[in-house]
Amino acid sequence: MHKKITFLSFFLILSFSLFSNPNIKELINRAGDITDYPGKPELIIFDSMLVDVQETGLSFVNIHKLIKILNAEGAKNNAVIRFGYDPLSAYVEIRKVIIYHKTGEVTELDMSKVMDYPAPARWIYWGAREKMIEVGSLEPGDAVEVFLFRKGFTYALLTDNGDDEKYIPPMRGHFYDIVEFWSSNPVLEKVYSVSIPKDKFLQYEVYNGEVRSSVVPKGDKHVYTFTKTDFSQPEHEPHMVANSDEFTKLLMSTSPDWKAKSLWFYGVNEDFGSFESTPEIDAKVNEIVANAKDEMDSISLLTHWVADNIRYSGISMGEGEGYTLHKGEMTFTDRCGVCKDKAGMLITMLRAAGFESYPAMTMAGSRIDYIPADQFNHSVTVVKLSNGKYKLLDPTWVPFLRELWSSAEQQQNYLMGVPEGADLKITPLSPPENHFINISGNSELLSDGTLEGTFTLEAE
Repeated sequence: MHKKITFLSFFLILSFSLFSNPNIKELINRAGDITDYPGKPELIIFDSMLVDVQETGLSFVNIHKLIKILNAEGAKNNAVIRFGYDPLSAYVEIRKVIIYHKTGEVTELDMSKVMDYPAPARWIYWGAREKMIEVGSLEPGDAVEVFLFRKGFTYALLTDNGDDEKYIPPMRGHFYDIVEFWSSNPVLEKVYSVSIPKDKFLQYEVYNGEVRSSVVPKGDKHVYTFTKTDFSQPEHEPHMVANSDEFTKLLMSTSPDWKAKSLWFYGVNEDFGSFESTPEIDAKVNEIVANAKDEMDSISLLTHWVADNIRYSGISMGEGEGYTLHKGEMTFTDRCGVCKDKAGMLITMLRAAGFESYPAMTMAGSRIDYIPADQFNHSVTVVKLSNGKYKLLDPTWVPFLRELWSSAEQQQNYLMGVPEGADLKITPLSPPENHFINISGNSELLSDGTLEGTFTLEAE
């Protein structure tokens, strides 16, 4: 970062009520240009988020951003303001967009021009949508100020009983958030402020860096504010760990611990009946395991049937989509689903075969830190063996492979949804005897005593 500007944090907070502010132009003029940030398409002058959490866990979010265009790429990137959302669990409203032209002219967009379209989708077709408004042609030196309102969360509920009921998070009464303090573009200041009822204990931690923080009482709530100035992420390196493992992030949750999350995940799927079998499923299970030699052979046969026969393609079941796993009957009929539905199909079939089996959540590609916010992107299966130990199975990652748990998922955190509750765990290393290594050499001894040749190493 080449230039530092100090902001008054109270300005960012007040700006939500003031909307356009005469100080905006001064901020834009002082922010710098392409000479200060060579190679960067745009500069985020400020990014401010105010979150008001209700007793139910429902959150109302106001977002206020000011972006300065640095080059033609930045102008193209901001020609349309776009925000994605899932209508089953979130409401989004673009409230105001103001363009500050470098000529001094100020243009406020007509909000009746906001469009609401289905979002592009591949593999997962859950009905996501995008609200967008065309900004039009921009020039380097122009700036765009955006005001957005949002309520809800990122997963769907089991019921819809009122205007705001469907926006309350699945763990009713609880709140969590994951705030990224990194950006591919330079950021002069980012502010995140959350107002929480005083009777809710909020635990939080900042990882991979530092942010300024404060807590102040305000009526019947506590207001937590986190600020970071003058930052951007370094260039991405080959085989680099996930951004969330490397750059500054804030995790917060009112959930007491991972065991509470585990018990909730168990209960929400059992109550929904995700793993109830049918005569058709029972018949298929009996057919699959008819010639099984032992316990592990039965588990392997069922895992690979689900892996090979349930295509990865997500279709929405409407109410319940998100945290709940599709009922076995639906997945068996449709022969498709995302990871959670393939995991649920395997659980259903394992239970039909007489095994004790449950779902688990994990995070493929990055670690899960210990604050119990929802740091998950993948769902798998656990089965209890006759020795009383749980074994992990992943029908999503092992189609047409000989593994039951992909060796690409070693040392990966996971959380089981089991009746006794569980803490956060980590997957074991895959034993070396399960993987081959092959070294081939082709050499020639020359007349002068030089050994010349090639060696090829193959390993799994």
